[in-house]
Order: sequence, then C-alpha cells, then structure tokens
Amino acid sequence: MRLILGSASPRRKELLAQIGIVPDLILPPDIDEEPRKAELPRPYAARLAREKAMAVEAGEGDLVLCADTTVALGRRILGKPSDAAEAAAFLALLGGRRHQVITAVAVRCGARIWARESVSAVKMKRLSDDEMNGYLASGEWQGKAGGYGIQGLAGAFLPWISGSYSGIMGLPLAETAALLASAGWPVWRQA
Repeated sequence: MRLILGSASPRRKELLAQIGIVPDLILPPDIDEEPRKAELPRPYAARLAREKAMAVEAGEGDLVLCADTTVALGRRILGKPSDAAEAAAFLALLGGRRHQVITAVAVRCGARIWARESVSAVKMKRLSDDEMNGYLASGEWQGKAGGYGIQGLAGAFLPWISGSYSGIMGLPLAETAALLASAGWPVWRQA
C-alpha cells in the first residue's frame, strides 16, 4: 500500500510530516476549481476534495489523500486571488470581520472514499495602508484561499481564531489522521 498526496502544497506535506507521515508519491490533480452557480462554501470544499481524490491515478491498493481549503465570508467563496488587486479586495473584505476557513479532506482507496470537513472561525483586523501594501509586496497572498496564509506574515493580522490551526493552514491533522486510520493506513506505527 502506498500513500499518494494529491496536492502540490508544501504546507500539506509539512503538516503530514508533523505527525510522522511521508507520502510515497505526490501527484497533484488538475481539476476545474470554479464554484458552481449558487454553490455554498462547505459543499464546494467537500466536492473539490472528493473530485481531486478521484482524479489522481493510483493503483488498486493505494491510498490517495486530497484536500481543499476555502475561505468563506457568509455565503461568498473567496478562492485564490488571480492578482494583487483581487488579493487586496479580499483582504479589505475580510478586515474587521469574522469569516470561516473550511478545509475538506478526502481519502480514497479504489472506489471507496472517506471524507470530513474542518470548519474554523477566524477574525482578521482591518489593515492599514502600510500593512496592506507590505503584505501584497511580499507575494505571500499568491496561491492562498482568501489571499492569506495564517502561517506567514498574515498571522499578525489574525487576533482571534476558533477551530483547527492546521485546518486553517490547509490540512486538519486530527481529521486527516482519523481518516487515514479508518482507511487502513498505519498512522501511529510510523510515527
């Protein structure tokens, strides 16, 4: 049995290593991540995690682990910004408000899928012009849902969270370990 991580995210690989898991292969799937019309954030994240897991080519006994992280402001999905202007718009929207970070995880073996979602609440402070411009210039917003990552410079903008820190980073470790164990992966024997 091999473990295939269906993600190009270095954060997900680092988070797995935190609990002693090193994937045998890393095969990021190429799927359409556009939300469907009127799709809500939690079902959207769950759908993407499952679709990613199904899109990864794997052997019969291999386990495929995929995840999707979505930032939600109410019913609105804030994906990965396409440019600095969109990142600035996302950060301005989030400033002074609480929002949700939803990370859905899917583990597949053959046709069987185990899945869970982690939902965390986050409050971002209102950013000054200097903070906004400095953060945008750093480039850290690139490739991150909502235009920020809690583990980087933006951690200074988040005075309050409730939920899973690792889930906000992109892979909720408690849920992931439970899913892998349910699928037969020897989580604690490797650590």
